[in-house]
Amino acid sequence: MGKVIAIANQKGGVGKTTTAINLAATLAVLDKKVLLIDSDPQANATSGVGVKLEEGWPTIYDCLVSGIDPHQAIVVTSTPNLFLLPSSIDLVGAEVELVQADEREFRMRALTEKVKDEYDFIFIDCLPSLGLITLNALVAADSVIVPVQCEFFSLEGFGKLKDTIDIITQNLNPSLEIEGVVLSMYDQRLRMANMVLEEVKEIISDKIYDTIVHRNSKLGEAPSLGQPIIIYDASSKGAINFLNLANEFLSYNTESVI
Repeated sequence: MGKVIAIANQKGGVGKTTTAINLAATLAVLDKKVLLIDSDPQANATSGVGVKLEEGWPTIYDCLVSGIDPHQAIVVTSTPNLFLLPSSIDLVGAEVELVQADEREFRMRALTEKVKDEYDFIFIDCLPSLGLITLNALVAADSVIVPVQCEFFSLEGFGKLKDTIDIITQNLNPSLEIEGVVLSMYDQRLRMANMVLEEVKEIISDKIYDTIVHRNSKLGEAPSLGQPIIIYDASSKGAINFLNLANEFLSYNTESVI
C-alpha cells in the first residue's frame, strides 16, 4: 500500500511546489511508481511537469466535488513512472461547494483510498493556506513534508502549520505526523539563512532532512519548460540536491514501497 505525503506550509513562496514536483519526479526516476496530486487551483504542479489538459478533461475538482473516479482524471507525464492528478482554476469553487457537503473533510482521503495500492508514494501539493482543500489533504495524508525557506516569515509559517497538524491529529487524523522539514532556497552567505537553520533545528531537530536545497537558477528555469529538474538538467546543483533528498527520503521509507 502506497504512502500518502502532503507537502505543505501555510506561507507561500517557500518552494512547496518545487519540492513536490522534483521530489516526486526524482523518486520516479529511481524506479518508484509515484502519483503527484495537484491540489492548488493555480495548477503550477500540473504545468510544471509538462501537462496541458485537453478541454473537458476531468481534474481533482471533479473528483472532490462530483465524485468522479480519480482513475478517469490521472494522466501519464513525460517522466517515467510519474503520474499526475491535475488541477485547474475550477478548484477555487470547491472551497465553497464543499462547505455543505457530507464528509467534507474526508473527500481527499476517499480519493486516495481508491488509488493508493497502485503507487509506492502519493504526494499532494497543497495550497499555501489552511482552507478546506488543504485540510482535506492533511486528513488524507500519512505524513507531511514541510518546505521552509531560509527566511523569517517562512519560519512563522512553519510554526503555524505545526499548530495546525497538532489540531488535526487530535480531531481528524490521529496518525498524521511530520515526515520531515526541507530547508529550501538556502544561501550560506546570508546571515538570516543560517539563523533560520539554527532555529528550525531547535524546534524540531529530529525531523530535519540533512539535505538542503540551495538556491539554483536551473530550478527556476525548469518549470517554464514543463520539466522536473532531474529531466531538465541532471547535472545541476538543484538536481543533485533533490537526488540526495530522494535517497534520504527512501532511507526512512523502505517499508512503504510496494
